[in-house]
Amino acid sequence: MAAVTRVSKLAGLSQIRRCVFSSSAAAVAEAETAPSFLQSYKITGRDPKERNVQWVFLGCPGVGKGTYASRLSNLLGVPHIATGDLVREELASSGPLSQQLTEIVNQGKLVSDEIIITLLSKRLEAGEAQGESGFILDGFPRTIRQAEILERVTDIDLVVNLKLREDVLIEKCLGRRICGECGKNFNVANINVKAEDGKPQISMAPLLPPSHCMSKLITRADDTEEVVKERLRIYKEKSQPVEEYYRSQEKLMEFDLPGGIPESWPKLLEALSLDDFEERQSAAA
Repeated sequence: MAAVTRVSKLAGLSQIRRCVFSSSAAAVAEAETAPSFLQSYKITGRDPKERNVQWVFLGCPGVGKGTYASRLSNLLGVPHIATGDLVREELASSGPLSQQLTEIVNQGKLVSDEIIITLLSKRLEAGEAQGESGFILDGFPRTIRQAEILERVTDIDLVVNLKLREDVLIEKCLGRRICGECGKNFNVANINVKAEDGKPQISMAPLLPPSHCMSKLITRADDTEEVVKERLRIYKEKSQPVEEYYRSQEKLMEFDLPGGIPESWPKLLEALSLDDFEERQSAAA
């Protein structure tokens, strides 16, 4: 089974927008007063029938959250928001947090929840003012505290947790390469892992660069087996409580990637009940 949980079959976009929606009004009413840094940010709680999806994508580093979140963003016409991008944009700007972030990054410290939520809240608020409807968050929240604060800012309809066999994930991460000239990402790993111990066979073709980039490929300094395994261990330790948090709210959909993009994308659309929607979009185009 590619997906542990399948979103119930939906007939149209208006129903897609209601997908696994659970109003958090009661939870917000019972929650403690929001932290002071959130007092300026209030995203309008729109009826899910009148807006697009508000989803979160979770998954281990290197699993492909950004790839699939971006594809769904284009399909559904909603912004794909990655908190890492928000931090980089703020660093490159002359915004009020730019200097503070520069000091944090230079000192090798983690960016605080307060700063991340502030940047995200500003992004959501700005998007709403520009008429954006819905969003897909990439890799956030990562802790229970972040999830609880996020719930005070906006509603989350569905949390998609992408999963991949750990041995395959490690091989995939070790195959990552970056072109030192154009900055684009590639993957030289040619994965073909046989089924064993109840785990399915998985094949992933390499994502090779064009010939002019081939001689300029570099490996990230932190893409060593030791570092990748430690990164996965830390992620699992921190992510399990977040997964349970959303599972208890019946918002979590776990999806086991059956292979690369050609194998996984159709299965993910099917699990999200969007397979017919993509066909209609293609036909309309």
